[in-house]
Amino acid sequence: MHDYLMAEDSELWDIILDGPFVPTRTNTETEKLEVKPTKEYTETDRKAIEKGLKVKKILICGIEPDEYNCVSSHETAKEIWEAFLTAHEGTSQVKQSKIDMLTTEYELFRMKDDESIQDTNTRFTSIINELHSLGEIISIVPHLLTVFCLREQIRNLVLYLFFSGLLVFISVTIM
Repeated sequence: MHDYLMAEDSELWDIILDGPFVPTRTNTETEKLEVKPTKEYTETDRKAIEKGLKVKKILICGIEPDEYNCVSSHETAKEIWEAFLTAHEGTSQVKQSKIDMLTTEYELFRMKDDESIQDTNTRFTSIINELHSLGEIISIVPHLLTVFCLREQIRNLVLYLFFSGLLVFISVTIM
């Protein structure tokens, strides 16, 4: 979503982060800022408000009815975005629990006896991608050495990597 909004207009993402633009004026009697009445909006004020509405429209038009029901009560794009984050990532405690669960799944990951290399790779990549989406970066190379530790599996892995173009030459000594 970030990239899409930045491509549309770089100010749109700022509206999600900072909240909507609210036109204000200084009250001449109290010297305090107050919200401008609509009839005093300038062209610049109107354009800034329109950008906020554009972001809200982009967020709302890209979701399904069930998600819409969860965010329809929110007034601003920032509130909608925060509701999306909570719904999809959860609170910081939920996020940490997901990271812990996926890290354990990663650490215990092994190739199943009846599983192809491609299926193993798909499962493994899914775990890594989920961790990455939660902000957890893991080095996969050391772990791959333990995942594919059986001789037959090593042979299958080498063949898979060779035929997929990921491996040009390898010298392996099996003890």
